[in-house]
Amino acid sequence: MKTIGLIGGMSWESTVIYYQLLNRLAREALGGLHSAQILMWSFDFGEIEALQAAGDWGRATTRMTDAARSIEKGGADCVLICTNTMHKMAEEVQAAVDIPLIHIADTTATALKAAKVEHPLLLATRYTMEQDFYKGRLADKHGITAQVPGDEDRTLVHDVIYDELCRGIVSPASKADYLEVVERARQAGADSVIFGCTEVGLLVSPEDFDIPAFDTTELHARAAIEFALT
Repeated sequence: MKTIGLIGGMSWESTVIYYQLLNRLAREALGGLHSAQILMWSFDFGEIEALQAAGDWGRATTRMTDAARSIEKGGADCVLICTNTMHKMAEEVQAAVDIPLIHIADTTATALKAAKVEHPLLLATRYTMEQDFYKGRLADKHGITAQVPGDEDRTLVHDVIYDELCRGIVSPASKADYLEVVERARQAGADSVIFGCTEVGLLVSPEDFDIPAFDTTELHARAAIEFALT
């Protein structure tokens, strides 16, 4: 089994889900007492969030590339960035190491294509919804055009992630708000939903929607296990 390198802690609430999923999937594949071989670098998210809020993506990139190099030196065979937002510097992270980076947008695109959906709604942080590093990769590499909620709904989705989910708060009221955001988008033509932040699956699940929904955390973990076992 290959060793999976995780850059986590952004936030640790979703990194916990990665760890659980990876080990559960390894046990399902191999049986018995097997679990995944994992090497993790976990950030203090308070420091990373401050860099995000300040727009200091240069320093954030340096922190991420340093973490990737540490993971590689530790013996990892691949690297996962355990957050959609910090895939903003995925190309720089990949360039900093010789081991492959498993990109969360690519694993998501594979599932979208298999489901034959054409107009996915992206629920994510404001950075991911409004900047081009994620949507652009879906479009340029995979021919998938993702749509995002309107401005007020983007603010709501973003604030719930940072003010609640990253702090371990799961609110029924916020879940209802997310369901309304998706319903408005569905009426506007969305035919599917991307949980484009690794914390979104803490609040809602695919079973909450009558259109296909794709949990990027689960898809990312499955791709990592497939890599580790081949």
